Amino acid sequence: MKRARLIPFVAAASLAATAQAAVPLPALKTDANEISVSGLSSGGYMAVQLHVAYSATFRRGAGVVAAGPFYCAEGSVANASGRCLSHGSGIPVASLVSTTNSWASSGWLDPVANLAGSKVYLFSGTLDKTVVPAVVSDLKTYYRSFVPAANIVHNDTLGAGHAMVTDDHGAPCGTTALPHIVDCDVDLAGEMLKHLHGPLKPRNDGALTGSFVEFDQRAFAGGRGMAATGWVYLPRRCASGRTACRVHVVLHGCGQNVASIGDKYVRTTGYNRWADNNDMIVLYPQTSSAAINGCWDWWGYDYARRSGPQMAAIKAMVARLGSRS
Repeated sequence: MKRARLIPFVAAASLAATAQAAVPLPALKTDANEISVSGLSSGGYMAVQLHVAYSATFRRGAGVVAAGPFYCAEGSVANASGRCLSHGSGIPVASLVSTTNSWASSGWLDPVANLAGSKVYLFSGTLDKTVVPAVVSDLKTYYRSFVPAANIVHNDTLGAGHAMVTDDHGAPCGTTALPHIVDCDVDLAGEMLKHLHGPLKPRNDGALTGSFVEFDQRAFAGGRGMAATGWVYLPRRCASGRTACRVHVVLHGCGQNVASIGDKYVRTTGYNRWADNNDMIVLYPQTSSAAINGCWDWWGYDYARRSGPQMAAIKAMVARLGSRS
């Protein structure tokens, strides 16, 4: 097992500078054909929602860790805390596929035909008792209604707990405990990014050359369970505004926002070192302490349509990043 590089952590109170001090999210140049999303747990459910609802934007696809099909909760907290975690009596995948097609036909989602050109990477740890592997298997079944089988990777053989998997940072691999980052000697962020955007240049294992920027989320979110500020990693060439860069949106899971665990998810989950050498902006939207357990909304009113407040906010952030003329 590799020794984790020591990364200085700052307490959440000092890391999250006041919203007044945060800068606007910059308007840069991005490649509209190279935008993707990934997430863990509630962030995984949100990643699926974004991929399906805004398939014209997230063209490269989605990486999903420990989450189930689109609209799994069907607006019900009981479903969200039941079948969408433990599987229970099962998830009605065929019905959810039908709902997806119906909503797209009604204009509430982007056309489902967009999904056929995207890719999907699914991960479930064999020791995950929070979102059991059967839930992720149902997500694979759901996606196969829209995405070619050759474009879907389903990694479900690693003895990981409910967590984001890395190759050099975190608790022992089978752990399920905050901050839900585990060292399994597997670079999951890299595997997802290579599948979604590959081929990629090797990751930067030295000092990062880009910058971490805390930006004001209020212009996009206005509350709605989202924090006043979010984070973005800007590789040097991307920050100049002269290079049309890829964009990858990373969505933390419940209890993993900056308010709860500081910058651990932003800095140690493995995305930035791939981004640094591959002209890839990494956007880290943040939930607030007002959100239930710091989770993303994957059960509330209107949550899974393009009009869902959190989804619309994240979509607007992506648009801002690519708005430089």
